[in-house]
Amino acid sequence: MPEAVVAITGASGALYAERLLRALSNSGWKVLLIVTREGEINLNLELSMTAADLSELPGVSLENNDNLAARSASGSAKIDHYVICPASGTTISKIATGISDNLVTRSALVALKERRPLIVVPRESPYATVHLENMTKLSNWGVVVLPASPGFYNKPTNIEDLVDFVVARILDQMGIEHELGARWTGEEVQ
Repeated sequence: MPEAVVAITGASGALYAERLLRALSNSGWKVLLIVTREGEINLNLELSMTAADLSELPGVSLENNDNLAARSASGSAKIDHYVICPASGTTISKIATGISDNLVTRSALVALKERRPLIVVPRESPYATVHLENMTKLSNWGVVVLPASPGFYNKPTNIEDLVDFVVARILDQMGIEHELGARWTGEEVQ
């Protein structure tokens, strides 16, 4: 069974993470969920839920962000993908400078050192120059930087359509088949 680490940090956009976790769970993936203190605040503020609520999804296990001895902190744990969604500018900056002071940043640095797929989903806007420089650094190291920027060519009719557009891009990067919206065929413009 494939396994992923999904981390939720302090950037707004908890709905992206919630939808991603549901999609991974529905696809039969095991997920190690890590939520920062600020991520927990946003889960409550934006969705009226907790990390513990999300860990009730099938296949989802909650790891403590303060536990640097957790499974996702080890390179010997065979984890297929690492996703930070949403990724705050602070978390991106810590990873880009090699700071692993919590389980989220430690897991990301494990992904880098083990050459495993890492996806960061920044949601903050606008970006400060330092965030752009740090995202460029991560991209140069093979990290997929996938901003939470939904498209509109699929004519979204609700917030879920906008969220699904971004989650679909994440799942595509992970090689997971899904039906979150229509794919561009080239026939849309005549």
